Amino acid sequence: MDIPVVDFGAYNLNKKDILDVQVDSLSKQLRTAFTEVGFVYLKNTGITQEQVDSVMDICKKFFLLPDELKKPFSRSSFAISDNHGWASLETERLNPRRPGDLKESFNMTSLRTDIKWPWSGAVAGFREVQTSFFLQCKELSLRVLRVMAHSLGLEPDVFLCTHRFIGSEENGSTLRSLYYPPVNELKVKEGQLRCGEHSDYGSITLVFQGSEGGLEVLGRSGDYISAPSIPGTVLINIADLMQRWTSDQLISAVHRVLLPPAGNSSTRQSLAFFVQPDDKAVITCCDGSNKYPPIESGAYLTERFNDTYGSK
Repeated sequence: MDIPVVDFGAYNLNKKDILDVQVDSLSKQLRTAFTEVGFVYLKNTGITQEQVDSVMDICKKFFLLPDELKKPFSRSSFAISDNHGWASLETERLNPRRPGDLKESFNMTSLRTDIKWPWSGAVAGFREVQTSFFLQCKELSLRVLRVMAHSLGLEPDVFLCTHRFIGSEENGSTLRSLYYPPVNELKVKEGQLRCGEHSDYGSITLVFQGSEGGLEVLGRSGDYISAPSIPGTVLINIADLMQRWTSDQLISAVHRVLLPPAGNSSTRQSLAFFVQPDDKAVITCCDGSNKYPPIESGAYLTERFNDTYGSK
């Protein structure tokens, strides 16, 4: 099964509100995608390809800096959040049974202005570009969550009231810029991938891909399907807490990024906005069942980070 493409123009970022008949149509399409695949492409969201390209361009300039210039911005060196900052090549293992992932990343978790950012030379304007894009992703996420609530027959604000603090220290939502450098076939470890098999942790994830391929999604049949880049779209997937929240009505699908074909020395880039409920939000099954026990969002996120980076 291919991942569906849904037109989000009726509720894009340039629209103040959405008509009931339009939210009904969008709700049905998103529910079908999220129950059958767990992923959907949205087009006409109000975030343009030019904006995505601008973010990727300045992020690539940061990733191409020497490591010694990136180390001052390392993840876990910021008091505001253990997850803010740069993670070097092979630092993460999203599948703990594989070697470290062949990628670098830069995580933005806070809108505070009193933290250090890369700012000079080739990366002048880095914070401003990232902040603007973070805010756009936040607004689009909230709109998607509202439509999702409607698709489940819930109150429209049921998810919004648990995502009030995105961009603060009380919420773990993250804009992640990812860079996959050229692969040296002689140095690749057995079983190593650009990004190991995993599911995401929180509510939903927004993914913006460069032109390079490699992303695959595990379908219900047990086979992986390709999730190629479609210019002008955002790829959205359900994450683990949302699957728990909906008692498995919506699917948090496993996905991965493969190595490029032998002899292919291309790089790969993507941007991911990981939407997490507020840290103190307690996630319980919205159908009133006890299929999953209640769990606090922040505690669950910490547990998953320990799996990825190793327990402290």
